[in-house]
Amino acid sequence: MPPAVGPTTLCYAVAGVGLGTCSGLTPGLHANNFALLLASAVPALPGPSVALGAAMLAAGVVHTFLDVVPALTLGVPDPATAAVTLPGHRLVLDGRGREALRLSALGSGLAALAAVPVAVVLTGVVEAVYPTLRRHVPVLLVAVAVVLVATEPTWRRRVVAVGTLLVAAGLGWLVLDLDPSGPVAAGGVLAPLFAGLFGAPVLVEALDGEGVPPQADPAVTLDPRTVVGTAGAGTGAGALVGYLPGVSAAVGTVLVLPAVPGRSGARGFLVASSGASTANTVFALFALVALGTPRTGVMVAMDRAGVPHATGVLVGTACLAAAVGFVLVVSVGDAYLRTVGRLDYTRVSLATGGVLVVLAYLFAGGVGLAVFALAAVVGLLPPVLGVRRVHLMAVLGPAVVSA
Repeated sequence: MPPAVGPTTLCYAVAGVGLGTCSGLTPGLHANNFALLLASAVPALPGPSVALGAAMLAAGVVHTFLDVVPALTLGVPDPATAAVTLPGHRLVLDGRGREALRLSALGSGLAALAAVPVAVVLTGVVEAVYPTLRRHVPVLLVAVAVVLVATEPTWRRRVVAVGTLLVAAGLGWLVLDLDPSGPVAAGGVLAPLFAGLFGAPVLVEALDGEGVPPQADPAVTLDPRTVVGTAGAGTGAGALVGYLPGVSAAVGTVLVLPAVPGRSGARGFLVASSGASTANTVFALFALVALGTPRTGVMVAMDRAGVPHATGVLVGTACLAAAVGFVLVVSVGDAYLRTVGRLDYTRVSLATGGVLVVLAYLFAGGVGLAVFALAAVVGLLPPVLGVRRVHLMAVLGPAVVSA
């Protein structure tokens, strides 16, 4: 009989919301790191393990809502480089950052609502085909890479994208098997690796930028039908990520967004990618329960902690965390934009970079600093060469293929 939701579980879920809020608003810090810390602390914490699982899951869900806030606010480059910036940054540069926050919240919220019923149906199908799917993962990942390269608009960029994929895969082959230890043993090289690939390069681009310009009203200019459609695409991307190893939310979004009719541009990508990130957490939960395969750091931590597969309790926790996360994006995000907009942006970029360096050391020691520096160099390739950053996710390919 599954455990009932009691006061202890609810309190742990609320604590998880707090942790996810902290991790989501801190650049370079992921809820996975909090989850792994919690998993290592299981013997010292009171209460049932399902309550600890609720805390981990709540942290992970809230993080997927709030991580857009520092992503939009920190590392905003000069308008002259807008062509190679992230889609959300383009909206901030146009004074539409408050709208971008609401688009992200809508994408995550709608995807969370859709993911639960879809996961119930889809998981049964995946269970039936998973043995075949698992045997052919390398072939599937190659197919995904081919499609990603094909989405680049010119042959020159496609050739460059192939080179970027190979360099990223080589970086993964070089560092993913390292087993460093830092003052905080949680996450190994993944934290400095991703901070270097996706955080540091954006900050470098922003050093000479003009910072966050004045932001206009928060009205959502994307029509409701397109919002729902792109959120649905995000849900599909989340399903792809949740069941297929080695595919990130950004990769999934690039793959499924062409199925959405109309030209939604940066706004549509923001809705879909936010939805994919949140839906992924839900699908990964069902994958863990049905297949015993943890697909995210949060699920790995829950699996290590021996959290019982109390689907009802955990799904309820995810829904509660999604509701809170939706509110927090709007309430905290606007204040975040205003505050950073008043600060000297060069100092903001340097301070944020300092945070990433400290986190790299905390999670992986001296090796983490070396991984961070090397990854930062590789992370600069896409904007310099004019291709999408999503190709850098090939860094996980060696680990998936050898698993």
